Amino acid sequence: MFLIYSFIYTIAVLFLFLPEYLKRPVALRGKWLWEKLGTLPSVKASIWVHAVSVGEVNASLPLLNRLKSAYPDRTLILSTITDTGQKVARDKSPEGTVVVYLPFDIGVILKHCFNKVRPGILIIMETELWPNLLRTAAGSNIPVLMINGRISEKSSIGYRKISFFMKRVFSFVDKFGMQSNLDAGRLISIGADKQKVLILGNLKFDMQLSDKVPDWIGQLNGPVIVAGSTHKGEEELILSAFLENINRFPGLKLVIAPRRPERFWEVADMIASKGVPFVRRSAIGGGSEVAAGANVILLDTVGELSAVYGIASLAIIGKSFTGTGGQNPLEPAYWGRPIICGPHMENFPFIEEFYSEGAAFKTDPQRLSSIIRELLDAPDKMKAAGNKAREIFNRNADAADRAIKLINGYMKNR
Repeated sequence: MFLIYSFIYTIAVLFLFLPEYLKRPVALRGKWLWEKLGTLPSVKASIWVHAVSVGEVNASLPLLNRLKSAYPDRTLILSTITDTGQKVARDKSPEGTVVVYLPFDIGVILKHCFNKVRPGILIIMETELWPNLLRTAAGSNIPVLMINGRISEKSSIGYRKISFFMKRVFSFVDKFGMQSNLDAGRLISIGADKQKVLILGNLKFDMQLSDKVPDWIGQLNGPVIVAGSTHKGEEELILSAFLENINRFPGLKLVIAPRRPERFWEVADMIASKGVPFVRRSAIGGGSEVAAGANVILLDTVGELSAVYGIASLAIIGKSFTGTGGQNPLEPAYWGRPIICGPHMENFPFIEEFYSEGAAFKTDPQRLSSIIRELLDAPDKMKAAGNKAREIFNRNADAADRAIKLINGYMKNR
C-alpha cells in the first residue's frame, strides 16, 4: 500500500509542481524549491516540530518556548506547508528557530533530510498524517509524537474507509497526544493502538498573545465588530448584517479579516461595490486617519488579527457560516470578548462548552443581524459573556505542561 501511495503522490507532485512554484512570490521561490526537495540547513542536533499553517504554528508557540528553555543546546526546526505559516513562524517562533518548508512526502528526500538535521524527536502538530514522513522517521530511529491531535467526524469517516492503511501509518507514531476524549475515540476507531493514545488537552488554550492593542485600531471610537478568518461568501453576509445595524449604533465599525491573503483584493472589490466607505489596513499609518469616515477596515495583513480582537465589542468567527469546521475562537476568548459563531464549528468541539455557559452564541446566516443587534443592545450581557469566555480560556490552559512532560520522557537519552 505504501508503494501505491508513493506512486500516486509522486505523480501528483509532478503535475502540481510548476503551478505551486509559480504561485509563490519570487522572493520565496528558491527557498520553497530547495527545501521541498530536501535541501535543509545542516544542524548538529535538533528537535523538529511540524505545523502546517498559521493556526497550527500559533498553537505550537507555547510548546516551542518551553522546548527552547528545556533544551537550549538543541536547534528547533519548525516546518510548515503554507507561505502564511512560514511568515508567522519567522515572526513569532523563539530566537534561533530554523523555519523551513516541509519537504515532499517522498522517502528518499525525507531520509536525506533526517540524516542531515538529525532530529532527536519529530513532533507533529494536530493531525498532519504524512505516511512517508512518519515511516521514514521511525525507520531512522526517531521518536514520533503527535501533539494537540484532533480529528473531525468528517475526516474520521474518510479515514475509516482506508483503516487497513491508516492502522499501518499509525504504527509509526509512538504516542498520540489528543485534545479531547472525542478526538481520541475517533482516532482509535480508525485503527490507532489504544495504549498509545493520551488526552493532553488543547495547546491553543496556552497561546501567548500580546496584551497590546495596535495603535491604529486603539483609536477607533464606538463599538467594533471584528470578523476573523472569513471565507468566501461570509464577508458579504457579515457586511450586510453590519449595514443593517449601523444606523442604530452610532460610530459602529467593522473589521473584516479574510483567512487567505490571496482574497484581499476580491474582498476589497466587494466592499467597494456596495458603496461602503472603507480603508485597507496596509494603507494605514499611525491610526488617526482610520476614524475619518471609514466604517469598515479590511485587515489585509498577516499575523495581526489576534491583537485586533483586543478592541472588539463582538467577535464573529469565520468559516462557520459558509464554510465547514469553523476557525479558532480562542483568540477573542483570551481577550474576554463575546463570540458569535455560525452553525459550522465542527473542528472545535470545545465550543459547546462556550455555548452552554453563555460565552458564545450560535446562530445561522439569517439571524446574524438580529443577534448582533440583541447583543449590542445589552452591554451587561456582552460583558458577562466576555468574562465567561476568558474564564473558560484560563481554566483550560495547561496542555503545554502535559505535552512537555511527555516529550521529556522521550528526550532523556537522546
